[in-house]
Amino acid sequence: MLKMAQSAAPANPDIADIVENFALLDDWDDRYRYVIELGRGLTPLPDADRNDGNKVQGCTSQVWVATSIRRGSAAPVLDFIGDSDAHIVRGLVAILLAMVSGHTAPEILAADPIALFEKLGLREHLTPQRSNGFRSMVSRIKADAQAALVAAA
Repeated sequence: MLKMAQSAAPANPDIADIVENFALLDDWDDRYRYVIELGRGLTPLPDADRNDGNKVQGCTSQVWVATSIRRGSAAPVLDFIGDSDAHIVRGLVAILLAMVSGHTAPEILAADPIALFEKLGLREHLTPQRSNGFRSMVSRIKADAQAALVAAA
């Protein structure tokens, strides 16, 4: 059974649940539907955050990622919300944010979302433009984590 976060407000699912759910789905049509479903469950991005500063460069689709930073006990913790104008890409945003949002800057910098992307088989089942867009999202999030570390020092 697919595991999704249960709450009144939309919440990003846990990355372990996403990986487990992908393993349960044998058919790529079902996996595509699941990616789209993940995108529908994203925390809504406020209109004010749909601006040039939050727009991810290098994506064919429109993609926005808004970052907030809070002080953790040892390092800054970054929270992300995002959106896209394309259903599949919105789902990719959801997968990426499930992996990095709510983690410390060093954890985000050490994470390897590209390896997860490949483990889930997404690279070979998506267009090169979408794969490149995913890489652009990862670069943007890692740049935000690096900037948070510099600002905290």
